[in-house]
Amino acid sequence: MLSRTDLRGRAHTAAELRRALPRGGTDIDSVLSTVAPVVAAVRDDGVAAALEFGARFDGVTPSSVRVPAPVLAHALASVDPTVRTALEESIRRARIVHADQRRSTTRTEVVPGGSVTEKWIPVARVGLYVPGGNAVYPSSVIMNVVPAQEAGVSSLVVASPPQAAHGGWPHPTILAACALLGVDEVWAVGGAQAVALLTYGGTDLATDADAGTELAPVDLITGPGNIYVTAAKRLCRSVVGIDSEAGPTEIAILADGDADATSVAADLISQAEHDVLAASVLVTDSVELADRVDAEVAAQVGTTRHAERVRTALSGAQSGIVLVDDIDHGIAVVDAYAAEHLEIQTADAPAVADRVRNAGAIFVGRYSPVSLGDYCAGSNHVLPTSGSARHSSGLSVQTFLRGVHIVDYDRSALQEVAPHVVALAHAEDLPAHGDAVSVRFADVPASGSPV
Repeated sequence: MLSRTDLRGRAHTAAELRRALPRGGTDIDSVLSTVAPVVAAVRDDGVAAALEFGARFDGVTPSSVRVPAPVLAHALASVDPTVRTALEESIRRARIVHADQRRSTTRTEVVPGGSVTEKWIPVARVGLYVPGGNAVYPSSVIMNVVPAQEAGVSSLVVASPPQAAHGGWPHPTILAACALLGVDEVWAVGGAQAVALLTYGGTDLATDADAGTELAPVDLITGPGNIYVTAAKRLCRSVVGIDSEAGPTEIAILADGDADATSVAADLISQAEHDVLAASVLVTDSVELADRVDAEVAAQVGTTRHAERVRTALSGAQSGIVLVDDIDHGIAVVDAYAAEHLEIQTADAPAVADRVRNAGAIFVGRYSPVSLGDYCAGSNHVLPTSGSARHSSGLSVQTFLRGVHIVDYDRSALQEVAPHVVALAHAEDLPAHGDAVSVRFADVPASGSPV
């Protein structure tokens, strides 16, 4: 089921590795022409257009975009107690981790009388997208909401697709997670139309409880979604900020011959059940382990609920086993791959993990599986995909903060540096920049030469 790529026997350049390693992803450009009219229609016609597309794509039209408070309260009251307890524990752990990510204001005195202060200001209003396709993702509510709240965002809205099976509202477990987190603004809208409505806003349908409430646009949109959601984020990012263009989920496992094949196979399968495009890659220096994992995958797939989806993902071009000469070679390979999720199942796993440079999140040892991070490690599971971990980070408190420099120079501090400002302004052929400084002082001529 898992194809093999043999990289043993010679060194490979970074360019060669990018071409040789299993890689999936989606072609966002291929759907832009489909998504662009959706975004334009919602921009021009607001809620009416969003609901029309929702009826076409989701097969349901909610009675209002904003989910009424009683619906949220009922969802929380009705959620399975064991699920509620698990959600509460996930929230608790996420808050512990994300609270430690808060940044403090820093003031630097550059010269006497001249300082630069960096102040971290939360984004004013954010839209958090929670998908609702193959699975229900209350965990994604937590992963989006908690860092936004810990950053101090004062206004946030969760958008999730309406479900025909649940009265036209998002899935009750998603609503229960929102209620647990104190989120009282939830929109029953999904897909590209959700991204567009978050970007441009509109006026909700009139209801008995709420006559035409404004649906205010947001400043930043975060959260994963399908290819149409991602395309809409690309089209809207000139108007709002976005976290990333998320592709299908992926796991890479760097393992040696002593790794437990049963655990490795289970972890590969766990990510493959997300999507037929999900990528599951094992990097190992042991042919024996590769053979054992192959056998375990074949045995375990037959017992998993989403067997057909898993088989499709594992047999796709994006998944496979990569054979390397040794663990040093393996580290170079996983750095080139830059996985969304990277597991290290080797001898001295912490030391090996410490040498890895590129990954969205690193899971160390047999007892730190990716599924722990999906739910209850305290880490965030909204992570960079498709190799973007080489340059991007996962969702965090920093995602929702803006660093603003506050420049405060007094007269003497500006006068001291004025000749340099004037000289550089003339070097760039922007003399008015220099004049803006020299006009404040009689002894700094506009020519750029100090008297």
